[in-house]
Amino acid sequence: MKTKNTEPYISTYLHTKGRKLGLPIAGNFELTARCNFNCPMCYVHQSAEQVAARGGELTTGQWLDIASAAQKKGMIFVLLTGGEPLMRKDFFEIYDGMKKLGLMISINSNGSMLQGEILERFLKDPPFRFNISLYGGSNETYANMCGLPVYDRVKENIRALRKAGVVVSLNLSITPYNCQDLEKIYADAVELDVNVKASSYMYPPVRVNEEHFGCGNRLSATEAARCSVKWDELRFSEEEFAMRAQSMQHMVEEFREGCPVEAGEGIRCRAGSTSFWVTWQGKMMPCGMMTTPVVYPLEVGFDEAWEQLRVMTKEIKTPAQCGSCAYKDVCGVCTAVCYTETGRFDGVPSYVCQKTREQVRLTQEVHEKRCKI
Repeated sequence: MKTKNTEPYISTYLHTKGRKLGLPIAGNFELTARCNFNCPMCYVHQSAEQVAARGGELTTGQWLDIASAAQKKGMIFVLLTGGEPLMRKDFFEIYDGMKKLGLMISINSNGSMLQGEILERFLKDPPFRFNISLYGGSNETYANMCGLPVYDRVKENIRALRKAGVVVSLNLSITPYNCQDLEKIYADAVELDVNVKASSYMYPPVRVNEEHFGCGNRLSATEAARCSVKWDELRFSEEEFAMRAQSMQHMVEEFREGCPVEAGEGIRCRAGSTSFWVTWQGKMMPCGMMTTPVVYPLEVGFDEAWEQLRVMTKEIKTPAQCGSCAYKDVCGVCTAVCYTETGRFDGVPSYVCQKTREQVRLTQEVHEKRCKI
């Protein structure tokens, strides 16, 4: 199984140039909040009735209008996501329209609907990449977590895409419902020869319920750390794991905890600087995990919305305490994490602090045990 970063160098280069020029290189288009799965940790899932009650999804024309304006402004890459984007009956109208714009299209999907005519369409005209969420290693896990026993179907659909030469990457959300399947999921990834992006951190679903700041249907911080270390043990060779453990320890020991930091850092990722997210309702944000800041491209035009978003994004700062923490360089904290955990961009996310410290400790513990063998 491949474990390296699969982003092409040209993408990294374009984002670097885009940051300097203030261009929206990549767009994330959340076509729908509907899904045929019902995963308990989902940050966006809404029923058809809930979607209708909230004003409905953007139309085919509205999505293509935003895409066209964004492409003229500099967008090269687009991610079609959801919910499950294939739930839309007009999916291929949107897909074909964006292909005509010359965009490099990636698709996030749960993989269960890639059959029949849908599969044939993609085999004839594939996207740049399919990102498929693999939620478990058995039909039983899928039934318990997603509501449908479709593990076998999803695996066969992935195999069909791979056989046709379609680029596939797997996303793995590690939760209380599938953490027992890690070894089986890893074995599937090896068999299918696909890269896996795994995470045991689940964002609080504040977009579904604003009372969910700092909570969610997820593992405890300690359990999440343990699962992350177990996944590292599976995917890394003994030498690679040893290097990871030593690197973690070195970063923590070399940092002077308590160094005075007057203000927090800005957003370090591409959100709001070279990428943006448009929700199924037409709200444009730096990141799909947040609920703010928000601009409205269908009301003010894409160009104006993008400039507004860039200005708002630059004002966002992480907690000053994070800048003086010894675990800063091994922690996965970001502004979206701070916001969804605390309700503030400058709030300290204690769950992530605990998870990070425990992950470093457990990594060292495993490394030391291996050295004694």
